[in-house]
Parts: sequence; structure tokens; C-alpha cells
Amino acid sequence: MLSEREVTSTLNMLRNEHLDVRTVTLGVSLFDCVSHDLQLFTDNVRAKIRRYAAQLVSVCDEVGDKYGIPVVNKRISVSPIAVVGAPFGPDGMVRVCRALDEAAKEAGVDFLGGFSALVEKGFAKGDRALIEALPEALASTDRICSSINVASSRSGINMDAVALMGRQILKVAEATRDRGGLGCAKLVVFANIPQDVPFMAGAYLGVGEPDVVINVGVSGPGVVKKAIDRALETGRNNRGQPMTLLDVAEVIKRTAYKVTRVGEMIGTEVAHRLGLPFGVADLSLAPTPAVGDSVGEIFQSVGLSSIGAPGTTAVLAMLNDAVKKGGAFASSSVGGLSGAFIPVSEDSSIEAAATSGLLSLEKLEAMTSVCSVGLDMIAIPGDTPASSISGIIADEMAIGMINHKTTAVRVIPVPGKGVGEEVSFGGLLGKAAIIPVPRGDASGFINLGGRIPAPIHSLKN
Repeated sequence: MLSEREVTSTLNMLRNEHLDVRTVTLGVSLFDCVSHDLQLFTDNVRAKIRRYAAQLVSVCDEVGDKYGIPVVNKRISVSPIAVVGAPFGPDGMVRVCRALDEAAKEAGVDFLGGFSALVEKGFAKGDRALIEALPEALASTDRICSSINVASSRSGINMDAVALMGRQILKVAEATRDRGGLGCAKLVVFANIPQDVPFMAGAYLGVGEPDVVINVGVSGPGVVKKAIDRALETGRNNRGQPMTLLDVAEVIKRTAYKVTRVGEMIGTEVAHRLGLPFGVADLSLAPTPAVGDSVGEIFQSVGLSSIGAPGTTAVLAMLNDAVKKGGAFASSSVGGLSGAFIPVSEDSSIEAAATSGLLSLEKLEAMTSVCSVGLDMIAIPGDTPASSISGIIADEMAIGMINHKTTAVRVIPVPGKGVGEEVSFGGLLGKAAIIPVPRGDASGFINLGGRIPAPIHSLKN
């Protein structure tokens, strides 16, 4: 139970520190919708989503009003479309994507995730069809997000998929040229993708998940920053001794505990009212472009001049670990990614550091070895070769595979723009200056194809 002091602290988080439930995500399995008839399949999909999502937005708003805790986004995740839509070719996949977009709009949700394929060990027919359909599918829809898992610690890295995704990312960018390559902001390439992520663009409902389930994503980087600031202002820990980094980690952990409890409370109430099981609470420090809601500002609170300064990766490791420990202590239902995100365009402080040159692509890659996701929302020149994008993906997948962690790449090649120019995506996606890609040619390596085998420590049985 929370003490009276902790209740008061939580109320302050709500009023002054940008505490919110970032997303309530309704997971819907589409396996019982499967049909070889495309029209029947899309009709089944729309009917099932309508049946379970009709009250999602209104219930989230009611529960948020009851507790005074805003639910910022209401979203849906579905079974991997490459699997449930396996009978269909690329044109059919585009039609399925449009049907999902219509269902999302009818339900009033912000995004729908699950236009996804799992190809870490090879391609099935549906996988190839979905990946080929990506440019047209993402260009002709508004609310659909796609994730492609190309690597795992158990299977290794599918380099044929890595090469293909380098080319497809450029095609998606070109298909959405009039919007600054926006389609790539809805497309992410993963290693070790979890089955229960509520955050976009990676959300999908795994094959081991319930038929219908509520997952919740809780954020609050502003809350963590303020908690650190308050603790360091006193200069003393609760034993009256000078504050050290060990004490800072404890502050982060205790704050994460309270934030997770809030998220679980909202999620279980929404699930109860909808008559559905509650799945997981994903406590991830996911920033927004708003000042005071930044992961990057936390680095300044612990003594760095800016994120990107020497010591950045160490601070991020401490932050990510403390968040996970606090969340695990607060709930037995912690899942998803649960850690710290570093999306460049979505965080005003990180974006400023990247614009000034303090954060390079290489430094961001180093940071992904200890954060909960990967290279996220990074704008790169529109003329970047496909092989370079594939090389970036391969490097990031290797970090995930070797370290048994989730990693991902969401880069946006901005058509017609170069280093130093700016692109704006609007809303929570924010804006970013285009940063340079490391020089050198990866084409010979990428063209070899095949599979990088799983590491020796994958043999655990």
C-alpha cells in the first residue's frame, strides 16, 4: 500500500510533472478471422475489432476522469498480418491494411499495430507479400503501424531480410515524400520483439497471447527528473549522508514503482469495465516533444552538460536498470519493453543534442546497448544508400542478438533533404534535424546475404 506521503507525491506527479498513462492498447487476435476469401477475411476482421473496440475510447476516458489521470492514447494491436493473411499477395495485403485503417478510424483509436512479419529465420509466403506491400500500404493509410522482426538471440540475424528492409525503407520514404517520409515513422525493424508491447510502432499481439487483452503503457520521464532534482537539492540521502549515484538510482527505482502502480490501476479498471483480461503494464520512459517531458533532461539532472556528453551511456544504463527494478517490484504483470526510450524527434532535449552535433548516430548506437529499444525516430539524408541503411540495421540487430535484449531501428530517410535540414512530423512524432550517416560502403557485406548464426549462449537447453 502507498503511504499518505506517497499518495501526495503521486498527486503532485499528476499536477506538475507530466505523469500520464501514455497508452491503453487493446490486443485482438485475428486467428479466428482467417479465410482464403479476402473479402470475407476483411469483413471478419472489421467485425471482431468493432465488437471489442467499440467502447474502448469512452471507457478509457471515463476511467481517466475518475482518477484524474489522463490516458493520452488509445490503440489496438492485432495478430501478425503476415501470418493470418498468409494466403494473400501484396495487393491483398494492401487491401487488408486499408481495412485495418478503416477499423481503427471507426473505433476512434490513434494507431493500430500488427501489420507485422516475423522473419528472423526465413520468409514464408505471407511475409514476403506483406514486406513487398509496405510502401503502398503505409502511404495509403493513416493509423497503421508495421514491425518486422529480422533477428533473435535464438535464431540469429536473417541478413536477406536485413537487405530487403534497407530497400523497403527507402521505398516507403519515397511513397510518402509529400509528408517528409512519414511512412517510415510507422515502420520499425526489430530483434527479439516482445509479444505484448503496447507502444507503437512495435505493438502487435503475439501468438501466445489471449484472444483479447488490455495492455497499458505508462510513461513519466518528467516525474523521474523532478524526483531526482528534489533529492539532489537537499544534498543528503535519508540517512543524512551526502547523495551519491547509488542514492539517485534508489530515487529512480522508487519513482518507477509509484508510476507503475498508477498504470496497473488504470489498466485493470479499463479491463474490468470492458470484461477483458488485463495483460501487462509496460513502464517505459517515453518522452514527448513537450518541455518537461524529456528523457534527455534527466541526464542534465544527474550532472551531465547534455545528453551525448561523456558518461551518457553509463547514466542511461543506470536509468534503464532502476526503472525495470521499480516496475518489477510494483507489479507481477510488468511486460513489454519497460525501460527508457531515446526517440530523437520525439524528445526536445535529445533532438537539440543531435542538432548541435553532441549526439551522433554512432553514439546513439552505443546507447542502445543499454536502453530498452534502439535507434529510434532518427532522420537521415534521403539519398542514403539502401546498403548503408541495411548496415545500420545489421549493427543494431547484432547488439540485440548477442545481449539477449530487444533492439530496433526506426530511421527516416527524408526525400530531397540533406544533413542539417529539418523535418517536422507533427504531434507526438515531433521534429528533427537530419544527421549524417557514417561514411563507407557496406554493399559487399550486405549482398552476401544468408544468415548470421545465433551466438553460442543461445544453446541453453
